[in-house]
Amino acid sequence: MAASKAAVAARRARAAVKNAVIAGERSTTDVVRAGLADAASPEGTLRVRELLLCIPGLGPVRADRALESLGISPSKRVGGLGRHQQPKLIDYLESRAGRSTADDAPTTRLVVLAGPTAVGKGTVSTYIRENYPDVRLSVSATTRAPRPGEIDGVSYYFVTDDEFDRMIAEGEFLEWATVHNQSRYGTPRSPVREAMNEGKSVLLEIDIQGARQVRASMPEAVLVFLLPPTWEELVRRLIGRGTESAEEQARRLATAKVELAAQNEFDHRVVNNKVEDAAREVVDLMNIS
Repeated sequence: MAASKAAVAARRARAAVKNAVIAGERSTTDVVRAGLADAASPEGTLRVRELLLCIPGLGPVRADRALESLGISPSKRVGGLGRHQQPKLIDYLESRAGRSTADDAPTTRLVVLAGPTAVGKGTVSTYIRENYPDVRLSVSATTRAPRPGEIDGVSYYFVTDDEFDRMIAEGEFLEWATVHNQSRYGTPRSPVREAMNEGKSVLLEIDIQGARQVRASMPEAVLVFLLPPTWEELVRRLIGRGTESAEEQARRLATAKVELAAQNEFDHRVVNNKVEDAAREVVDLMNIS
C-alpha cells in the first residue's frame, strides 16, 4: 500500500511538472536541468517524450522524429540521459524556445483532416466552412458521382477519369489516391499554395493515403485523425446514411478497421462525438480564434 501511494504521488508530481510547462510557468530547459541535477526528482523521472509533447505544435509524430534525430529512446527518462544526449536535447529545446511566433506560424497554417470512412470528416469540414470564414477549405477533385446535396466546385470537383489522368500527368495534385478500390480523389496543388502564400489557414479533408503523401511533400502540415466515439457508432453512421449497397458497406467497414490502425501516425486525434465540438478542436489547432 505504501508503494502504491508513492507511485500515485510520483505520477501526480510529474503531471504537475507537465502542466506547468503547458501553462508557460516553466521552460522545458528548466525541467531538463532540474532532472539532470536530481534523477529521482519528478523532473528526473519524467520521460523525455512526455516533456516534448508539452510543447505547443509538437505532436506524437514530430516528437518521435525529434527523439530519433537526437538519438534518444522514447522510453528514456530525463534523469537517465547520457552525457552526449544532454547537450543535444538542451540545444534542441532552446532552439524551439527561441523561435518567434512568425517562425512557428507556418506549422499550424496547414491542417490535414483524415480518418476512417463514415467518421464524419465531410460533416465536420462543412461545419468549419460555414462557421469559421477565416479557414480556407481545400476542395478535392474526385472521379466518383455526386451524392445527394453535393455541389460541384463546393463539395468536390467532380471530374471524369480522363480529366483526372490529365491532372496527374501535369503534376496538378498535391496528393491523390484510389479509395476503396474504386474512385480516385486528389487535392489540387495551386489553390493550397496560393492560400498559404497569402497567409491563409488551409484545411485539407482527405483520406489517410493522401494524408501520408502530404506529410511527405509538406512536412509542415499538421495531421489530425478524426475518430468515432465507438466502433458501433461508426457502423451506425455508415449504414444510416444509406448511400452504399450492403456489399459496399461491408467493404468500407473492412477498410475502416485498417484505417483506424493508422491513427498513431498523426499529430493529433479528435473524437467526433459532437460535430461542433470536433470542429472547434480542429480550428484550435490552426491558431484561429
